[in-house]
Amino acid sequence: MKPSQNTQEQQKQLNVLSLFSGCGGMDLGFEGNFIVNSKSHNPRVNDDWSVEYIDNNKVKLPKTRFKTVFANDIRSDARTAWTSYFSKHGLEKSTYCLDSIVDLVKLHTDSKIKVFPDDVDVVTGGFPCQDFSVAGKRQGFNSSKSHKGVALCEETANEENRGLLYIWMKKVIEITKPKVFIAENVKGLANLKDVKEVIENDFSQAGGDGYLVVPARVLLAANYGVPQSRERVIFIGLKKSALKPNIKDLLSMPEIPIELDPYPLITHTKDGLSGTLPFVNLGDILSDLPEPEESKDIDQQRYSKAKFMGKHCQGQTEIKLDSIGPTIRAEHHGNIEFRRLSTANGGRYLDELESGKKERRLTIRECARIQTFPDDYEFIQKGEADYKNVTASDAYKLIGNAVPPLLGYHIAMRLQSLWSVYFKDS
Repeated sequence: MKPSQNTQEQQKQLNVLSLFSGCGGMDLGFEGNFIVNSKSHNPRVNDDWSVEYIDNNKVKLPKTRFKTVFANDIRSDARTAWTSYFSKHGLEKSTYCLDSIVDLVKLHTDSKIKVFPDDVDVVTGGFPCQDFSVAGKRQGFNSSKSHKGVALCEETANEENRGLLYIWMKKVIEITKPKVFIAENVKGLANLKDVKEVIENDFSQAGGDGYLVVPARVLLAANYGVPQSRERVIFIGLKKSALKPNIKDLLSMPEIPIELDPYPLITHTKDGLSGTLPFVNLGDILSDLPEPEESKDIDQQRYSKAKFMGKHCQGQTEIKLDSIGPTIRAEHHGNIEFRRLSTANGGRYLDELESGKKERRLTIRECARIQTFPDDYEFIQKGEADYKNVTASDAYKLIGNAVPPLLGYHIAMRLQSLWSVYFKDS
């Protein structure tokens, strides 16, 4: 089930169309070719990954077969950050389309203007999650926001509302006919009435004879080398007409054979048992970062100056360096956890405080590392003339909304390893 690296390199490029792309966490994962902490890689499970060891604590993940040919979001700061990074890594700035998915689908279908590219192999999309999040209002399909984030009145609420944008992702799937789609959302969606089953059923009916939607699964990022307690529900759909007949039958079984399961294999567990490694803790990934006032990295220099408001409020805890981190949230200022609290506020890192280090919240770079973004991904920068500058507040939101790139990489590499097994023409 695992072709050699040389065989992978000889196989054709697989084109990815990315929706709700944000700053590109999933896109980066599908592209590969970025650096992570060496403890985040488990060579016993992923022995076919030809990683490059950079130094004692860093590895560079190999490039995948996947290439992003279209990306999209409504946030101009997301486009600024995305294009700044990916243009340095071989992707054109014009790949990123700044517009609502609703307007793009309408333009493609009603105006007969070709918006989406041909020869799409994979569609990915983390459709908006605020309406399904436990931290949000849990409005689900009945969102009070439009597809552009504007408040709706009862008279205008319809399938263009933010809680139904997965329907527009389905429309893009019907237009582009990929062999695979991957949809991502918050864990809370799986616990909200029958929302998960409704979405699975809707996706399965996308175009023609439809898609075989493998039952959605909640993935814990820490199980894949990400030093974070983040949990996300992942939907994977496989185009029925593209599957080899025997594979389609096997994937339709109540229990899919483990060797054909499209979800990535777990590489890390809390106790590091059965071939896994222990969770990567925050001390492993943050210990080499200088304090903000000593750093030349603007993303390490910047952090929320919101004061401590008492531990009864969200985001007022001090991170534990000997553990995985909390979920990095899209909210900012008072919701970004503290790297270090003062003794008066219950701080435990007395040696750091005694050496003169001050109470502060996590920096942008620290949040990015917890999400497994590489250090050459710059969030705060001067925008070009037609781009909006990315502020510190923007950066926290972009990072918190993103799929951890390493989690995306695990999904991509699992699909890559099974591509020729699944599909007739691979």
